[in-house]
Amino acid sequence: MKILVTGAYGFLGRHTAKKFKQEGHYVTGMGHGKWYSDEFSKWGIDNWVESTITFETLINTNQKFDLIVHCAGSGSVAFSRENPYEDFQKSVQSTLSLLEYIRLQNPACKFIYPSSPAVQGDLGNTPISEDMLAVPVSPYGFHKKIAEELCRSYYNNFNIEVGIIRYFSIYGEGLKKQLLWDACRKIQNSDTVTFFGTGNETRDWIHVSDAVNLLYRLAMNLEGYQVFNGGSGESVEINQVIKGLCESFNKPVRINFNGEVKVGDPIHFWADISKALSLDWRPTIKLSDGLKNYVEYYKSLNND
Repeated sequence: MKILVTGAYGFLGRHTAKKFKQEGHYVTGMGHGKWYSDEFSKWGIDNWVESTITFETLINTNQKFDLIVHCAGSGSVAFSRENPYEDFQKSVQSTLSLLEYIRLQNPACKFIYPSSPAVQGDLGNTPISEDMLAVPVSPYGFHKKIAEELCRSYYNNFNIEVGIIRYFSIYGEGLKKQLLWDACRKIQNSDTVTFFGTGNETRDWIHVSDAVNLLYRLAMNLEGYQVFNGGSGESVEINQVIKGLCESFNKPVRINFNGEVKVGDPIHFWADISKALSLDWRPTIKLSDGLKNYVEYYKSLNND
């Protein structure tokens, strides 16, 4: 198959591209990032198009695709609050451009959209199923929800097949942002570290290798309009994650939490992965092992 991965320069995008290439597919990547062939080919990308995701850019590729995986877009609640217009452009407008391109130029192409449980907001300390309804609590969540509704509209009205995966907390070697990266920097450089919140907040962590395996399984089985959660099905307190990182560094560290809750961040995220398991998929990387591997990766960079 011929695959287009948008946002292929990013963390999830490059792992997605590599997975499809390993399975024998031709992969075109599109998005921002100055990338040369000797670099992008290492991630399974046969052709790299450096561009904003627009309808015109897609037309100019002069290609037909069997599948588009839309990994491009904003991935930050904080960014969406500071730059709501730009976040809308990245999340919603790019999705609309891709769907319209498929409708007019490539109607047999299937579409996979990595989304977020932020579309459902704060549902409390309980496993979140795909059909639980709530209200987003951040511009990021609202924009993801709008993008999902566009996907549903294009399926209902134009019969474009769409798969959505609401990924919870994706992590893994190579990710140089978010909690794990920030925590490793603090742990390495200080004997006392401080984080936002209380430490009792919970998240559901999924290693990027498990995340792309789920995406591939969906791609191979996609029919109609389908929504799946992408997580481990396990709820873990943030303080336990920080402690796990400290243990992997093998150094005594005093851990503090400032009690301040970031606006737009739900207290709990916990995935019900029953539907994902029905795809003959299951997470294989234990969080404890994943944290150890992440610390080893961080140390290998010789960060100051």
